[in-house]
Amino acid sequence: MRNLLPLIGSHPGGRSALTCRYRCGDACFQDIPNTSDNEYAGDVIAGALSRRSMMRAAAVVTVAAAAGTAALAGPVAPSAQAAPLAGRHGGKPGPGTSGARGLRFAPVAPNTADAVTVPEGYGQNVVIRWGEPILRGAPAFDPDKQSAKAQAGQFGYNNDFLSLLPLRGERGRQVLVANHEYTDEILMFRGYDPANPTREQVEIAWAAHGLSVVVVQEENRTGKLGPVSRHPLNRRLTATSEFEVTGPAAGSPLLRTSADRTGRKVLGTLNNCAGGTTPWGTTLHGEENFNQYFANGSSATDKRYGIGTAATERKWERFDKRFDLAQEPNEAHRFGWVVELDPYDPDSTPRKRTALGRFKHEAAQPRLTADGRPVVYMGDDERFDYFYKFVSSKRMKKGNSRAAREHNLTLLDEGTLYVAKLTGDSPTAELDGTGKLPADGEFDGSGVWIPLATGTTSHVPGMTAEEVYVFTRLAGDKVGATKMDRPEDVEPSPRTGRVYIALTNNTDRGKAGKPGADEANPRNANKHGQVLELAEHWDDPAGDGFAWRLFLVAGDPEDPATYFSGFPKEKVSPISCPDNVAFDDHGNLWISTDGNQLGSHDGLFGVATQGERRGELKQFLTVPKGAETCGPLIQDRRVLVAVQHPGEVDGASVEKPASTWPDGPGKIVRPSVVAVWRKDGGDIGV
Repeated sequence: MRNLLPLIGSHPGGRSALTCRYRCGDACFQDIPNTSDNEYAGDVIAGALSRRSMMRAAAVVTVAAAAGTAALAGPVAPSAQAAPLAGRHGGKPGPGTSGARGLRFAPVAPNTADAVTVPEGYGQNVVIRWGEPILRGAPAFDPDKQSAKAQAGQFGYNNDFLSLLPLRGERGRQVLVANHEYTDEILMFRGYDPANPTREQVEIAWAAHGLSVVVVQEENRTGKLGPVSRHPLNRRLTATSEFEVTGPAAGSPLLRTSADRTGRKVLGTLNNCAGGTTPWGTTLHGEENFNQYFANGSSATDKRYGIGTAATERKWERFDKRFDLAQEPNEAHRFGWVVELDPYDPDSTPRKRTALGRFKHEAAQPRLTADGRPVVYMGDDERFDYFYKFVSSKRMKKGNSRAAREHNLTLLDEGTLYVAKLTGDSPTAELDGTGKLPADGEFDGSGVWIPLATGTTSHVPGMTAEEVYVFTRLAGDKVGATKMDRPEDVEPSPRTGRVYIALTNNTDRGKAGKPGADEANPRNANKHGQVLELAEHWDDPAGDGFAWRLFLVAGDPEDPATYFSGFPKEKVSPISCPDNVAFDDHGNLWISTDGNQLGSHDGLFGVATQGERRGELKQFLTVPKGAETCGPLIQDRRVLVAVQHPGEVDGASVEKPASTWPDGPGKIVRPSVVAVWRKDGGDIGV
C-alpha cells in the first residue's frame, strides 16, 4: 500500500495566506458569521425509520416517504441509461481509452509543475490573458504603464466563471463571458505598498474587477480559441459601471444611499465567483466575498455577513465614501446578489436580481420545470451556511423574438425563494466523525425546501419580505436551515435532473464549541470536502422535498474516509477541495478544485454519474504553481478553464514571482483562460 499523499501548507482552507488575504478577506481566520442554533443534517434524528442490512456501497438505495417521492437510486443499469450523446466530430480513440464515455483519456498524475499539464494526446493554448485589449482604443498591455482607462478596455484580472454562447452568422465564433473575481495588488503593481495604495492603483483595481464579454474565434482543425479584439459585442463591466436593481426589494429603503435615493441603481459588481448560463441566452454571475470591500461595519446584519469593523485590506474607503459604512451604511446591502447579463446586447444594463436573495453567492445555475419555469439553485460559500433555490412563477418563452427576449428578462424577478433543511437516515451513534460509512452503506437522507418569501409576501415570522431578500442569511437562521460545509458551485444534470453541490471543506467542524460530524458532513476537521447529490421529489424542481446522498467524499483514495460512490478506489484519482462543477454531454460531472491539500497543484477532474462506472474519477489537468482551477466549461471538442491567481503564494510579488506562467521568465504572471483539445481533432474523452 502506498503512503497517503502528504498534506501541505498550514492554512486551514488549503490556500496560501496571500490568496486568502486578497480573495476572501481572510474569512477562515474571522469569527464564523453564523452563530445560530440551527442544526446540521442528521443532528436531530429520531432514530432510523427502518434499519437496512449492510450492503455494498454501490448497491441500489431508495429513499422514499410513505406519501411517495422521487428516489435516489444507486447505479443505473446499462439498459436503463439514456443513449450516449454522439459527438459531432470523428477521430480515432485517444490514449487511455478505458473509462466511461467522455472520460477515455490517460489521467494526469498529481504534480507540482509550473504549467497547465494535460493528458497525453491533448494540446492547449492560452485563449486570453489579463490585460489583453478587447475594446476599441484600448492599448496593448504593459505592466509598467497601467492605467484605469486602459484596464477598463482590457480583459480583467483573476478570471473565474466562463460561459460560451453561440454567435449566429459568424462562422467559427462564439461569445465568451468571464467573471473577474478579485485583484491581488501585490502581484499587479511593482513596489506596491499595502498600507498606502495610490488612487491610480485603486482605480485600476476597480477597472480590473467585474465582467468581460469577448467574441472568440476557433482555429480550423484544432480546438484553439483566440479573442476577436474590438468586436461590437465586446464589453467590460467594472466596479464603477451602472447596474439596475430589480425584483421585490428594488427601491427598498434598505438599498438607498446618498448617491442613489431610488435604491435602484448601483455602481459596480464585486467578487464575481461562479455563475450560470440560462436557457434563454443570458448569463448569471454570483457576487461572493463582497464583505471584504467595506470598512467600519457596525450593525448585527453587517456582522452576519462577515463585514469587519476596521479598515479594509485595499483601503478603497479612502478614495470613495461608499465603501465606508460609517458614512454609507446601506452600500453593502447593494452587493451579494446574482447579476443577470445579456451578452448579445452591449447597450443593456445588467440587473441585480433581488428575488434570488442576498448572500455570498458562489453560483446560480437554472433548470426548467416541466411547464417551463426556471428554477435556480444557489450555494452560500461560507462555513456553516446554507443552500437555496428560487422557483420562478413565470414560464420561459421559446425563440429569439424581441417579445420573447423581453419577457424572459423578467423571469427571475417573480417567484419563491427557498432554503434547504436536510435530515440523515442513520443513527447519530454511527457517525463518528472519521467518515466511516454507516451500516446502511451510504451517507444519505431526505430534505425539505422551506419557503422564505414570495414576491412581497414573507414566510418568515418577524421579517418583512424586503428584509428576507436583503438579509437572507438571517431568514435562513430563523427557519432552521441546515448548516453546510461551504456550499459552492451547484449544477443540475441535464440528463437526470439530479443536482450536484460542491461542499469544499470545513476545518472548523468538530472543534471545541462547534458542531461535529453529521450524515451530510461526515468528517470532523474536514480538509478535503465532498459532493452532495440531490433528487427532487418526483423529479419536480418546483417541489418542496428531496432525497439526498453524498456522491463523493474527497481525499486520497487510500484514506478509508474517502468514498467514490462505491467505485473501486484503487482506480480513481486523488481529489481535494471540490469547488466549481460542470457537465459534459455524456452526463459526466467535471470538478475543479480550490486549495488541494494532497501535495499536488489544483486541477480538473471528470467523474461518471451513471452506470457501472459511476464514481470513476479521473484527473484531466493540473494548473501552475499557486493557481486555482476555475470556470470549467466542457464542449465536444474542447475544455476551457480559467487559471486564476497563478503564482499567488506567500512571499511572492511582482519583483519576486513564484511562477513564470504563462509567458515565461522575465514576464509578469497573468491570470488567463486556457483551452484544451485533442490533437487528432476527436471529441474529448471519446
